[in-house]
Amino acid sequence: MKVSAFGHCWVLRWPWVLAVLAVAAVPVGLSVWQWQRGEDKLATLARIAQWEREGAVGLARLAELHAPVGREAAGVATARTTPAQSGDSTRTLVEDRAAQGVPVTLDGMQLDFEARWIAPMVWLVDNRIVERQPGYDVVIAVEDVADARAAGSSGAAPRAALVNLGWIAAEGGRDALPLPAIPSQLRVQGIFRTDVTGLLLGANVEDHGRWPMRIQQAGPAQLAGWLAVPLAPGLIYQQQGSPFHVHYRPVVLPPERHRGYALQWGLIALAVIGVALAASARRLPAASREIAHEQS
Repeated sequence: MKVSAFGHCWVLRWPWVLAVLAVAAVPVGLSVWQWQRGEDKLATLARIAQWEREGAVGLARLAELHAPVGREAAGVATARTTPAQSGDSTRTLVEDRAAQGVPVTLDGMQLDFEARWIAPMVWLVDNRIVERQPGYDVVIAVEDVADARAAGSSGAAPRAALVNLGWIAAEGGRDALPLPAIPSQLRVQGIFRTDVTGLLLGANVEDHGRWPMRIQQAGPAQLAGWLAVPLAPGLIYQQQGSPFHVHYRPVVLPPERHRGYALQWGLIALAVIGVALAASARRLPAASREIAHEQS
């Protein structure tokens, strides 16, 4: 197949065309992927900002949002929540979502409550590098003091949540785990994330019958077996007031950076096609150009 334009001709051979399109598809795919990551980061920031406007809540309130109920039941549950535990805007959100049958997205919720450590459970998340130094993230299980007190008086089971307190440096080799000093009571002030697991190769927990235990991921589904109480479906990242180094950021690269990467990969795809066209172009002879001009 031959195409002529602007005094040049291109001989299109289908194997060559398919090879060029296959090469160009790689940067196109990366461009779409980076753009989608930017959109996801933008949605995450918007969700976190919305929860910041709603105000911080306690562990009992998180459980109510995780299990939405009807308008009447939601009103009863809301009446049991004190203003110190939940703002009016959050209660309105629950009532509206429950009435419409729409589940509430918990990711990005702000939590603030007095907690009690469920001793002796301490998990150390492996392979955490901070300032070029290897270490672990310290994860513990806690219960809301106010929720536990209310559950004790009513006979119900208290709720628990996993809290990432921050980073601690590794000591010695792999066989020597650090022994973090965990306070028996602490104030949890953090952000709740629901998507905390990824690709896992091999066993998640190294259980040698003693604490702390080294893990690869702090997934609630994998760690719930050590607890005798209901566990919140996510991980709280402590943002302040921690005895360890707080380094977690919900979004590392801003959405604008991902969009910039998407533009770069898109331009690379165009460059691949442009180079292929330039390499296959042939200049028409003068006689052929005159014939083409007379026919036009």
